[in-house]
Amino acid sequence: MKTRLAFPLLTLWICILSGCYLNGHLYPVQGPLAAQTPPPVFNARMSGAFNSGNLTVTLTDGEVCKGAWGSANQSQPAGDGNGASAAPNMSSAWDTVYGQGFYTAHILGAKLHVQGVLTGNKGAILHVELYRPDTPNGLNEIKGVGVDNNGNIYKLAF
Repeated sequence: MKTRLAFPLLTLWICILSGCYLNGHLYPVQGPLAAQTPPPVFNARMSGAFNSGNLTVTLTDGEVCKGAWGSANQSQPAGDGNGASAAPNMSSAWDTVYGQGFYTAHILGAKLHVQGVLTGNKGAILHVELYRPDTPNGLNEIKGVGVDNNGNIYKLAF
């Protein structure tokens, strides 16, 4: 049994250390973009390992938002140092996307909880948080939310 798990775990470890990435999508669930029919879906790419990395999202009209993510359990500055504002109420975003009480039940105190601020090349500011359950299949269960400076709340899925 141990040898059967060794190769997949080694492959995953090599992939993480070599700077692999995850592709995902950003889905508007509340705000002006969610009101469009059909609502747009945006591409996201996450790279890095352990406690930090980078996230890139391509929004409407090709606006590219980039930023770093890091552990939410560490003290984070109010902005990103590039003029981005303090984070909005992300607990409310979690409950909007995943249901009332989700933040308290799953995110609060989670070991694998990261956040970041992405700035766009056309003025968008996107605050994101991601969470991975501490389960054997956790890598396939990453959940996330985003809030932008245009009144949109997003579901972020990988």
